[in-house]
Amino acid sequence: MTVPRASSSDAIQLNNHSTNELTMGQITAIEPQARHSNRFNVYVDNEFALGLSAFTAARVRVGQIVTATELAELERAEARETAHNKALRFLEPRPRSVAEVREHLVKKKIANDVIDETLARLKDAGLLDDAAFAKYWVENRETFRPRAGRALRYELKRKGIADSAIGDVLGEIDESDSAYRAVANRAQRWSNLERREFMDKVSAFLVRRGFGYDIAKSTAKRLWDEK
Repeated sequence: MTVPRASSSDAIQLNNHSTNELTMGQITAIEPQARHSNRFNVYVDNEFALGLSAFTAARVRVGQIVTATELAELERAEARETAHNKALRFLEPRPRSVAEVREHLVKKKIANDVIDETLARLKDAGLLDDAAFAKYWVENRETFRPRAGRALRYELKRKGIADSAIGDVLGEIDESDSAYRAVANRAQRWSNLERREFMDKVSAFLVRRGFGYDIAKSTAKRLWDEK
């Protein structure tokens, strides 16, 4: 049997009986699902028992004798693989915090103990790291949309990042420089304004980005002097 990459689609289902009722039986067939080529239906004593991803199905073979305990473990393994694949797809677009991944899996109705195992697995693989995520988040903001440290702190807190990690990454920020970069391009549009109006617009823009009044005012003066 050629086994393609495991998929997380379709939760395992037992056919009209629990694994407790399947005291022992023989796997009589392992067949690809008609609508999902990377999933397989497993039959025990010629009756459908459960559906497995290709990854989990590779653990069994036709003719194998299985007990209720072994079937239950297959179901458990499939649940873990489902959660892992859902988490990996969630991580594809960008890095995520541990809290973000947990919330995503809860929404997917993954059991809490399986979520805990999945998060541990991702951490061990280096795919989940809140300190690295905080650094990524701040660097991204500083590059494309600079804002004040308190605004960044609020964003990171909402992502579930611990205060210690937030403090470490925000300690590297020069807010005066961030404020200047945040408004420099916008200030060019106001270059024909009178000094008071120019100062007010620059300051108001920076305050909306979370910067304090003193930094907003000094940045506006710096830009006016450069103009």
